[in-house]
Amino acid sequence: MKENVLDELDKAILILLASNAKMPVKKIAEKVFASAPTVNTRIMELSKKGIIKGYRAEIDTSRFGDSIKCYINIEVDTSLREPIYKFLNSSKNVISCDRVTGEYSFVVQAVFENMQEMDAFVNEAQRFGKTKTQIVFSTIISPRNVIV
Repeated sequence: MKENVLDELDKAILILLASNAKMPVKKIAEKVFASAPTVNTRIMELSKKGIIKGYRAEIDTSRFGDSIKCYINIEVDTSLREPIYKFLNSSKNVISCDRVTGEYSFVVQAVFENMQEMDAFVNEAQRFGKTKTQIVFSTIISPRNVIV
């Protein structure tokens, strides 16, 4: 397997793992028509190369109280990057954060139990710059992995 080049077997394995990270190697092997040791070796190589970065459970946070999901755009001066990284990393509410182009520097995805909790977070984030918040009404497509 060449560096950063995926063959059809690698892609097939990744597609299956993306749909169910708990799928046993033996079951993957059956579906891709390869031996279990071959599939296991491929998975280890994909992990070693950083193509597989980890395994996660998809959690419905609304089931335990966090019912408000939102996106918060934050405009941040470059001199405040390190402090905002610390702030965002320390928040239990932040699901993800992307640095982006355009008017805002960051797009933060977060969940909150109530509006007061969200308001307090946004007020704290405004120490770093201008914010714009969008509250999610519903999720049409859940996060998924795209395999090229």
